[in-house]
Amino acid sequence: MPELAEVEYYRRQAEDKALDRPIVQVLAPDAWYLKRGLTAEAVAAALEGRSLIAARRRGKLLLLDTSTLPGEADGAAGPVLGLRFGMTGRLVVDGAPAVDHLRYSSSEPRPQWDRFTLRFADGGSLAVRDPRRLGGVELEAGTDRLGPDALTITPSALDRVLGASRAPVKARLLDQARIAGVGNLAADEALWRAGLDPARAAGDLTPVERRRLHRHLQATMADLLAGGGSHTGDLMASRHPGGTCPRDGAPLLRRTVGGRTTFSCPVHQR
Repeated sequence: MPELAEVEYYRRQAEDKALDRPIVQVLAPDAWYLKRGLTAEAVAAALEGRSLIAARRRGKLLLLDTSTLPGEADGAAGPVLGLRFGMTGRLVVDGAPAVDHLRYSSSEPRPQWDRFTLRFADGGSLAVRDPRRLGGVELEAGTDRLGPDALTITPSALDRVLGASRAPVKARLLDQARIAGVGNLAADEALWRAGLDPARAAGDLTPVERRRLHRHLQATMADLLAGGGSHTGDLMASRHPGGTCPRDGAPLLRRTVGGRTTFSCPVHQR
């Protein structure tokens, strides 16, 4: 599933392959995929004739800045296109996906799965391919609804995320409004590395445990990004019914925490 690492790959692909190419057509065949009142006609009118000029990311949200049009006021900015990928969405530029495989998605290049497409003047394209329609597109996308990015969050910011909450620590990590970019796989990996029970109340973590979680969260995000995606963690090969802990060999505990299927070690995660 696309988590922070995958969306960072999408950002890099857009930055490398899709900038400064005039948009001549916007295809938005799936009205449900357009969010916050956006329509196919409105997004086409807003983007056609512009170019993408920058690719940014906050958590799992890809932000594409666009150029101004002739006649627009000096200092004005073009609309910001926001792309969300859900569990099964991939970015595809000129027919090539940035990520070949997602754990819970199909890699087949079916045209009917292209939910949103920008066609460029040179004949190429940028598309969001999403078999299960769990992502979305919005204009004037901002980051005000998102917490700090998980790749760069500071210890003090993570401390504020955890606070005195009685919610499970995993639920706090998955709350994108508090910390952006942590998905289900990364959360299990970071908590497994940190030796923390995902179901523990976030507010019960000691200062030492909070510092340890921050250290392992940062390392997990960096390692998943370097390793090829959110499915490459040390826990992943054992993250299935009947799996055993790679650290101590104990049978992994499978349960639902924060509304998500969760695997943890009952021996060293406390």
